[in-house]
Amino acid sequence: MLFALVFVVCLLIGVPIFAALGVPALVELLMSPIPLASLAHSLFDGVDNFPLLAIPCFVLAGAVMARAGITDDIVNVMRALVGKAWGGLAIVTILSCMFFAAISGSGPGTVAAIGTLLIPAMQRDGYPRDFAAAVASSGGTLGILLPPSNPMIVYGVLASVSIGDLFLAGLVPGILMGALLIGTTWFLSRRNGYRGNPVPFDRQAFLRSLWQGKFSLATPFVVLGGIYGGIFTPVEASVVAVVYAALVAVVVKRNMGFADFWQALGEASTVCGGLVVIMGTAVFFGEFLALNQIPQKVASVLLTVTDDPILMLLLISVILIILGMFMETLSTIIILTPILLPLVKQLGIDPIHFGIILVVTSEIGFLTPPLGVNLFVASSIAKMRIEDVARRVMPFILTIIVGLLVLIWFPQISLVLVELKR
Repeated sequence: MLFALVFVVCLLIGVPIFAALGVPALVELLMSPIPLASLAHSLFDGVDNFPLLAIPCFVLAGAVMARAGITDDIVNVMRALVGKAWGGLAIVTILSCMFFAAISGSGPGTVAAIGTLLIPAMQRDGYPRDFAAAVASSGGTLGILLPPSNPMIVYGVLASVSIGDLFLAGLVPGILMGALLIGTTWFLSRRNGYRGNPVPFDRQAFLRSLWQGKFSLATPFVVLGGIYGGIFTPVEASVVAVVYAALVAVVVKRNMGFADFWQALGEASTVCGGLVVIMGTAVFFGEFLALNQIPQKVASVLLTVTDDPILMLLLISVILIILGMFMETLSTIIILTPILLPLVKQLGIDPIHFGIILVVTSEIGFLTPPLGVNLFVASSIAKMRIEDVARRVMPFILTIIVGLLVLIWFPQISLVLVELKR
């Protein structure tokens, strides 16, 4: 009881997440006969996980590629492909986010890379600023669903499931969600008359843009093709991504200097330094969850509501969506995985499928205030109030919820490629 009380108080008063995880467990440790040395062992065990090495490398690769102008190549190809459609440039934004997601593994990072270029471009083409920001922030959510995904790596470590299988499981749901967002963008643009400056399809221009951006566009195929082809592991793929990004930046683009690389390293270390501290305290926190039988107590409470797997996933999704409004994605995954995973396993739900559901509900958290990280990034680029962007993003949130319901009712969508691999 004291453990839970201290944890809730820490969250309510805004204690940093690593301390909110560590303080309740430390209080419990001090009141038990367990030696304090176990704290040091837990902190070390939390970061002594080889798969976690993939996160800083993927973040670094995305930072290098954003500075090397990879996004320009992606946008040029997508615009030549669909520029004539209703909402053409808005659809280009979603497609570019999908493509860049296969490089960065980060939602806010995808919004920053694509939105910086395309939000001003949409404004120049006559799209309302709030709509442009809403499209970019919504497309950026695909950064954590399409592989490689940083939240999937963290979940894979905590749930002891194959990160490669999680990446594979995210492909079809990611494409489905991207298609739904494109459909919503087209519908809203057609209804409101958003067409901007339509560019007629020119086969020669399309092929020319493909050729000019061939090295940039090859990045996801090099990284993901190597993983799924069994050439290298996800961790090795992250290193390959960094090396390939550096080669494209220095040899092909020739537009990055030492200062740019130093800034990219600073961005990656800032993101991942905090993650290391959180992961260490998360293991310590998980041990005391188990000691207090919190997962069993939560499971018994939820099982009194229903023991149907689909209804349980619906209930859990509602809880996750509400928490996502106030908690950062990685924090939510780190805290709730050890609590909810035993329950879903007990109901026969595949842990990989549950991981996809966890990530999709986190996508919604990127778009819902007061946290809404993607909204903050997009609104700062568009130079407008977050409240205005939040209103325009509502149709896209409903679209993601529809996609979530489809994934819950049809788990085969998440598992089809994994089962084929097996």
